[in-house]
Amino acid sequence: MPINIPKNLPAGEHLREEKIFVMEEDRARTQQIRPLSILILNLMPEKEKTELQLLRLLGNTPLQVNITFLNTATHKSKNVSKSHLQLFYTTFSQIRHRRYDGMIITGAPVEKMEFEDVNYWQEIKEIMDWSKTNVTSVLHICWGAQAALYHHYGIGKFELPAKCSGVYSHVITDLTVDLVRGFSDLFTAPHSRHTSVSIDEVRNHPDLRLLSYSEDAGVFIVQSKDNKNIMITGHLEYDATTLADEYHRDMEKGLATAVPVNYFPNDDPTQAPINTWRAHTHLLFSNWLNYYVYQETPYEWDLVEELEYHI
Repeated sequence: MPINIPKNLPAGEHLREEKIFVMEEDRARTQQIRPLSILILNLMPEKEKTELQLLRLLGNTPLQVNITFLNTATHKSKNVSKSHLQLFYTTFSQIRHRRYDGMIITGAPVEKMEFEDVNYWQEIKEIMDWSKTNVTSVLHICWGAQAALYHHYGIGKFELPAKCSGVYSHVITDLTVDLVRGFSDLFTAPHSRHTSVSIDEVRNHPDLRLLSYSEDAGVFIVQSKDNKNIMITGHLEYDATTLADEYHRDMEKGLATAVPVNYFPNDDPTQAPINTWRAHTHLLFSNWLNYYVYQETPYEWDLVEELEYHI
């Protein structure tokens, strides 16, 4: 949230130069506040775990947030009860007439498939196209990030020789960008994926900005220059034990899987992992909600609709 300071306070100019978010008292007196409406398209198989992870982060800010969970109509989830979906989820046809301040599109366990072979790809494309006019800012995670890079910007994915799994160090390319405001120069984040995207294609795309990457894990945070789309190829939202759960699950299935990198103490899967990314996770979600949703979204969507109608 911004600091409310007196108009023309000398310190204000220095704060702005340091990219500290300040708001002069005249604007603060006239700023209108209402709850934010966030739509979550949850494509993860264990939906209840993902719900908890995301809600924990969205609830840790001063802003009041109203949540709508969205499920695909063209794919039946196998790892969640039908009653849970009926009680807490809706489908695109039921909300396509609405406007949302923000949206999150999660990862999905289909990354080895070509996008066009995913049975709900047409529905995902329709939702992403709808978000251009009906959502202020969209946060895409893992496969959701790859889907957005492919659909909106024509950047495809490629399969890695081995699964990228572990906790990796990342750098920030520009610490003055609002999304990474307050980040350390070097920070850690989990990755869990079999595919990646070209760092050169992202860097060279005229509509994109590479904000963070890892020497070992590659592209991490990508932002569209119009601030509409944010793509995160890893899983900052993961709990401390999520990678361990995935590793032990794969081992029980008899799959050849390596121990996640830089994750278990002494690389010993019998030891409890430590969460080293929690603070930056909360910071990123807080920055997104504040700078890209709350500060940018219209106070009254109805007025926007009336203006568009008259135009």
